[in-house]
Amino acid sequence: MHSTVPFVDLKAQLATIRPEIDAALASVLDAAQFVLGDEVAQLEREFAAYVEAGHGIAVNSGTSALHLALLALGVGEGDEVITVPHTFVATVGAILYTGARVVLVDIDARSFNMDPERLARAITPRTKAIVPVHLYGQPADMDAILDIARGHGIPVLEDACQAHGAEYRGRRVGALGEIGAFSFYPGKNLGAYGEGGMVVTNDAALARKARMLRDFGQEAKYHHAFAGYNYRMESFQGAILRVKLRHLDAWTEARRAHARRYGELLAGSAEVEIPVTMPWARHVHHIYAVRTGERDRLRAKLDGAGVQTGIHYPVPVHLQPAYAGMGYRPGDFPQSEKAASEVLSLPMFAELTDEQIDAVAAALTR
Repeated sequence: MHSTVPFVDLKAQLATIRPEIDAALASVLDAAQFVLGDEVAQLEREFAAYVEAGHGIAVNSGTSALHLALLALGVGEGDEVITVPHTFVATVGAILYTGARVVLVDIDARSFNMDPERLARAITPRTKAIVPVHLYGQPADMDAILDIARGHGIPVLEDACQAHGAEYRGRRVGALGEIGAFSFYPGKNLGAYGEGGMVVTNDAALARKARMLRDFGQEAKYHHAFAGYNYRMESFQGAILRVKLRHLDAWTEARRAHARRYGELLAGSAEVEIPVTMPWARHVHHIYAVRTGERDRLRAKLDGAGVQTGIHYPVPVHLQPAYAGMGYRPGDFPQSEKAASEVLSLPMFAELTDEQIDAVAAALTR
């Protein structure tokens, strides 16, 4: 049996940038500035510029970024927020934190993202925000979503937690709507060595509110305009992410090349259906999810060949016991439920070798 192909290999990435990381960590220790501070402020400016946004607000997780973005939009009790069931539960959890009601709409079968036609039918007078998810690193159909939202005067929060550097018709995602949220969880395309997140926006008033909310509602030290949260980013994570941001474009191009190789090797396979890149998208392939009606068998086959896989996500949010209170039932969102039963995530990280990709494809197709 050939050697294991890991699903993700953070050690391989670290090996390529270890001196830069060591220097960044040492600079934080030397400055003895451990929460927010200069490194985080610099990251905010650099990441906002990277995603073509006017403002960045660094926080302690992607979930916190989603929560603060919703609060900055004024979402609260009695409001409705529309999103999708085929996503990580944090998308829905953050909405529930605000006291709002979650309204789910099904996904488009090809892109795995929000279906604009279903979105249009779900809007009510209580809809306060719309949260499309750029799942797996592929942008949702933002022109269609924004046209619907703006026709009703409803703001859009982009859940870009899996889509660092992804582009929709040549524009970076995150600041296409009113506000956006990113996650820097370690396995993300731009990952911290711990938790981290970022709110981005072109609206100065939204940025000011989010910045205050992440730090107990302070407008000046010990002067609190409203109740807020301790959602501050640690300086170590800011320093690490600044180093890694300089490499992100090269890592993204590597992921895109890996996806092309997978696509060539698996094209026409009777075992799996390869992911579709939509015509508007610069897909950054956070996840390379194939579809198969034989997932358990194929996963076991790959495991036997030393290939690690993942499932993103095996149970849609509306069927999770934790969210049964939303009132949805099996069959309510057939495309999301079908995707949840079929998706299988293959190894995908920038340092993946051609030989490893070949080994995965061979194990799948033999």
